[in-house]
Amino acid sequence: MTKSRYSFVAIHHSLAEVLADRGLASLGDSFVNFVCSIALSNKMGKPIGTKVKGKVLAEALKKAELRGHAPSRRTRHMLADAAEALMAYAWLNGYVEFGECVSTLEKAETLVEGLGRLLAKAACRIRFS
Repeated sequence: MTKSRYSFVAIHHSLAEVLADRGLASLGDSFVNFVCSIALSNKMGKPIGTKVKGKVLAEALKKAELRGHAPSRRTRHMLADAAEALMAYAWLNGYVEFGECVSTLEKAETLVEGLGRLLAKAACRIRFS
């Protein structure tokens, strides 16, 4: 995969730094909702917009076995933000591709399962210096 850098994306040195990045979480919220909307639209055969609930994202982060990388005493909302930050970071830096995200979600039985797979892939592929 070709890495692509955007000037607004800070360089992170650990997964914990990525998961704590509030700016990435904000952008990741839109990215995750868009990817999920496209996957759902493909499944349903018509355009559908959706908003992914924080509970789903928090469960997906746990399913991906990444909960331990987030600081302790995190609320469900904070875990959801961490998942969104990771997805944004991975996509912006070329570790996951948009089409791959959509395809993974389409193939999954549940949204939690699909997002969990994406988060695990992203975390595995990211290399820190």
